[in-house]
Amino acid sequence: MGQVTVFSGPERRRRWSDEERLRIVAEAFAPGARVADVCRRHDVSSGLIYTWRRKLRGAGAAQEAEAPEALPAPVFVEAVADEDAAHSVEPPAMIIDLPRGKRLSIYPAASPALVSAALKGLR
Repeated sequence: MGQVTVFSGPERRRRWSDEERLRIVAEAFAPGARVADVCRRHDVSSGLIYTWRRKLRGAGAAQEAEAPEALPAPVFVEAVADEDAAHSVEPPAMIIDLPRGKRLSIYPAASPALVSAALKGLR
């Protein structure tokens, strides 16, 4: 008697409409969503979702105009400088020279727990 092998997982060569692709990609990259969960829910491989996202981002102005909120561009958050630290030029309380030219500086404002953790990490 012959043997039959059944492959589970996403079926090959399925056709997805542009609306379905856009909806799935928007769902996968929504805040708090996990791509793996969306993949399981829609029976799509994670690589395909990332491919769709890459193609949507590089497709041109026509597709970007359709879904500007679906695929927000990554942005940098503005760094806020500590005013007290910017004006004080306090030398480090301790400088530890490490192999390969590395150096660990410990400042007086560092908490004892932080200093302890840094020194334990050097062991």
